Amino acid sequence: MIAVSFMTANYVARQLGFKMTAGWSEGDRAANAYFAPVATYAERLDELLAGIAKLGFSRIDLWTAHLHWKWATDEHIQIAKRLAHKHRLSLQSYAGGFGDSRAEFEKACSTASKVGIPLLGGMSSYLGTDPHGFGLILREHSLKFGYENHPEKTPADLLRKIEGTDEEAVGVAVDTGWFGTWGYDAADAIHEVRDRLFYVHLKDVLRAGSHETCRYGAGCVPIEKCVKTLKAIKYLGGVSVEHEPDSYDPSEDCRAGREMLERLLAEA
Repeated sequence: MIAVSFMTANYVARQLGFKMTAGWSEGDRAANAYFAPVATYAERLDELLAGIAKLGFSRIDLWTAHLHWKWATDEHIQIAKRLAHKHRLSLQSYAGGFGDSRAEFEKACSTASKVGIPLLGGMSSYLGTDPHGFGLILREHSLKFGYENHPEKTPADLLRKIEGTDEEAVGVAVDTGWFGTWGYDAADAIHEVRDRLFYVHLKDVLRAGSHETCRYGAGCVPIEKCVKTLKAIKYLGGVSVEHEPDSYDPSEDCRAGREMLERLLAEA
C-alpha cells in the first residue's frame, strides 16, 4: 500500500509570514533560527505537528530545518519523537540536504536513525566523492537514501548521479515538480527510474520553465498519470504531498492533495 505523507518543508515561508521574497534559502534560514533553540523547541514543534494532524495526515516527511542534524541535540530528538507520537504522526522520511563530507553525512544519518526515520530523501555532495563509503554509512545506520532531482533534466541524468552505488541502500527520490519545470513528463520519468525508485515527492508546478508550486491539477505536472504509473509499476513506497509557495499558506491545498491522492489510490 502506498503511504501518503505531508512534507513539512511545505511551510518554508511560514516563519516569514508567507512573504518570502529572496528565495528558498531565506525561508530555510528563518525556519532553522526559529526551531533551533531547545528552550522553545517543544512548543514550536507541537504547534507545527498539531496543525498537520488536523489536515488529516498520519505521516510526515520531516524537513531538516525542523530538526537539523547540524543543531539537533539528544533533547531535540527526544522532543521530536515524543511529539510525533502524541500527534500520531509516523516519520516517513527526512528531507533536505545532508552535507558535503563524510562527517556531515554521518551526523545526518545518526540524527535520522535516533529519531526513527528510515529513509533520507534529498541531496549530499559526499555521494559523488565516495559512493562506496556513502553506502556503508547508510547500512551502518539501517537507512536508505533517495537522491532527489533538482537540476537533473532527465531520468538518465538522475540515474547517473547514483551510478556505482549500493543498490539496496541508494536509490532515487523523484521530485515530479522539478521534472515539470524542465518540461519532462514526470509520469514517464517515474517509469524510467522504476528499478531504483525509493521515494516520490509529488509536486505540481504552474508551468514549465519556472518552479512555482501549486495545488494538484492547477499546473503542468500530470498528477493522475503519475499515480497510475506508480500503481502500474507496483510501487509500494511513500508519496509526499509537496507544495511550497512563497506567498500564501498551502495547508488547504495540501489537504485537498491528500484527499485526491487517497481517492486515486483507492480506485481499481
